Amino acid sequence: MPETNFFTPELFEFLRQLKRHNNREWFAKNKEKFEESVRDPALLFIANFAPHLHKLSPRFVADARPSRGSLFRIYRDTRFSHDKTPFKTHVGIHFSHSSGKDAHAPVFYLHLEPDNPFAAAGVWHPDSAALTKIRTAIIDSPEAWAKVTRKLELEGDVLKRPPRGFDVNHPFIEDLKRKDFIASVAFTEEQVCSPNFMRDFAAACRSMLPLVEFTTRALGFEF
Repeated sequence: MPETNFFTPELFEFLRQLKRHNNREWFAKNKEKFEESVRDPALLFIANFAPHLHKLSPRFVADARPSRGSLFRIYRDTRFSHDKTPFKTHVGIHFSHSSGKDAHAPVFYLHLEPDNPFAAAGVWHPDSAALTKIRTAIIDSPEAWAKVTRKLELEGDVLKRPPRGFDVNHPFIEDLKRKDFIASVAFTEEQVCSPNFMRDFAAACRSMLPLVEFTTRALGFEF
C-alpha cells in the first residue's frame, strides 16, 4: 500500500499567518483555508492512525470527530488567561486511553507547530492522587521502571525537593521528584509533510510505549 501525504506545507503556513493575525475577523475570512489545510488533514490522519494505534494498545482511542474527539480545538480558553488571543497557533492531536476522563491521563500526542513539531507520550500534569500512584509503582517495580527509562529521556516539571513520604535516598529519587512523566520525539516540518510521516509517528509512539504502558498500569487502567 503506497504511503500518503496527510500534511502539507500549507498547514504550517496557515499557522504562521494565524500567529501574525490572531483575531476573529481574520480567522473568519480564512476559515475555509483552515478547514482545507489544517482541520481536514488532521482528521484524516487521526482516522488512518487508528489501526497503528490498535497495534500499540487496543485501549487507546483515535476519534476522528471534528469536535470532542482526538483533535484539540483551535479555539483558546481565555477565561482565566491574561493572553486574550482567541486562537491556538499549533495543532494538538491526542490519542487517549479509553478510560481517561481528562487531558492528564496516559496519552500519545502529536504537536504540529511551525519550527516545533513533535510527538509526545506519557502523563502530563497528573493530579496528586495520580502522582502518588505512579511514584508508588516506581518503588514497587524498580526493575520495570529501569527498563522504561533505559532508552527514554523524561521531560517536564520537577519538584525542587523530594516529595513528602518518599525516601530521599531512593535510587530513583530524581524520578520520584517528577511532576510530569512524559517523553518526546522531535520532527522537522519536512518530515511531517513527507509521505512517510504516518510510519515515522507510529515509530515514535512505539519508542515511548514502555512509558505509556507503565503509567497506564500504575494508574489502574487496562493496557
